[in-house]
Amino acid sequence: MMKIERSLEELYADDPERADTVAFGRKTGVDRRGFLGGAGLAAMGAVVGGSIPFAANMPGGLVPAAMAQDKPAAPAAPAAKGPTYLNFPGKSDKLVVLGEKPLVAETPEAQLDDDTTPTEKFFVRNNGQIPDEAKDADKWRIKIDGEVNKPIDITLGELKAKFKPVTRRMVLECGGNGRSFFTPQARGNQWTNGGAGCAEWTGVRVADVLKAAGVKPSAVFSGHYGADPHLSGDTSRVAISRGVPIKKLMDENNLIVWAMNGQPLPNIHGGPVRLLIGGWPGSVSAKWLNRIWIRDKVHDGQGMGGTSYRVAINPMVPGGKADEKNFRDLESMPVRSIITNPADGTKIPAGTREVKLRGASWAGDYEVKQVDVSLDYGATWQRAQLGKPKNKYDWQRWTANVKLPSDGYFEIWTRGTDSRGIAQPHVAGFWNPQGYGANPMHRVRVLVG
Repeated sequence: MMKIERSLEELYADDPERADTVAFGRKTGVDRRGFLGGAGLAAMGAVVGGSIPFAANMPGGLVPAAMAQDKPAAPAAPAAKGPTYLNFPGKSDKLVVLGEKPLVAETPEAQLDDDTTPTEKFFVRNNGQIPDEAKDADKWRIKIDGEVNKPIDITLGELKAKFKPVTRRMVLECGGNGRSFFTPQARGNQWTNGGAGCAEWTGVRVADVLKAAGVKPSAVFSGHYGADPHLSGDTSRVAISRGVPIKKLMDENNLIVWAMNGQPLPNIHGGPVRLLIGGWPGSVSAKWLNRIWIRDKVHDGQGMGGTSYRVAINPMVPGGKADEKNFRDLESMPVRSIITNPADGTKIPAGTREVKLRGASWAGDYEVKQVDVSLDYGATWQRAQLGKPKNKYDWQRWTANVKLPSDGYFEIWTRGTDSRGIAQPHVAGFWNPQGYGANPMHRVRVLVG
């Protein structure tokens, strides 16, 4: 009886070297030019929908993006379902639901093509239940206490009256953004690149409020608290409470926010008031903010310690057991560049020989130094035109025009490099059990003709 081989996707997931041998008739690392014109290339072309002009440059072990879109379920598992789209008042129905309890939804990269992310397109990330909307936003109370000379207990209305408002366009990004790119799979919501957005936020500087409170020399760390109830409904439990070192908290760009894109902050995004801590995981930007506790030691609230929002100091074996002594808090988010136009899977008329690209890039505490794009699987790179940020922590938009040699299947890759010279890797590195810090190059498939 003839043996039925597993699908190419399954082979690459389990054994890239064998997959290369089966598909290309050679071992990993051998030039694919020897495979050109063979039955394997024809079969792969049939799968992706057209000829592959740069197949000779395709790295060993690489699954074409067109084939990696929908990985088959294991033989004993039920058939995989398509994405579930968000149905929530005031939110776009293009957002993809990653979790329902708590509610989590990401924004597909092509929906991030605006210079300023519209509120309806902004991703959703919760850790607890969504609290009821405040009936009178200006009466919402916020407390600043702990290692301060003059504790503050202030309403939002008083905060607006006593401190100078500022508006900043800043990226807010989930710490788990990119988690789905890890192999083996890490725990948590399987974000692609859509756990990020860049809105205009209006509020007062955290530093101004802390100066009014008089931070003591003994202050080391902060603890942030919000009004979101724990998922269990147990009022004695906190849904999440994270914090940052005092030096980071005093960054003049951090805000206590009450408006998003010129409108009152929506309840789903933490309204009537939230923290916005630039460049670091979104979990430190507490929603429904009601307290900032200044502490004389590292905060030990829910979401601190262990492997929560932490990455390995020394690389660990992917899928291996974590040694908590080898972990540190995830602080500045890694550099990331995404293609926002064309969308993944775009079909372009036959004869088209140029594609105009748009995208966005950001790099946590740092600026993006450059963005490069490739049409030939990274064999050559072309520098994109990189825009300047409006202010610190804004993302940087970029554009590029790429020339197409023919009709066929192409993958457009983008790679960001930050101001330290650190670039995005080809694949997600530094695996950790909760999947933080994954930022591989973004790949978009385009079929011409």
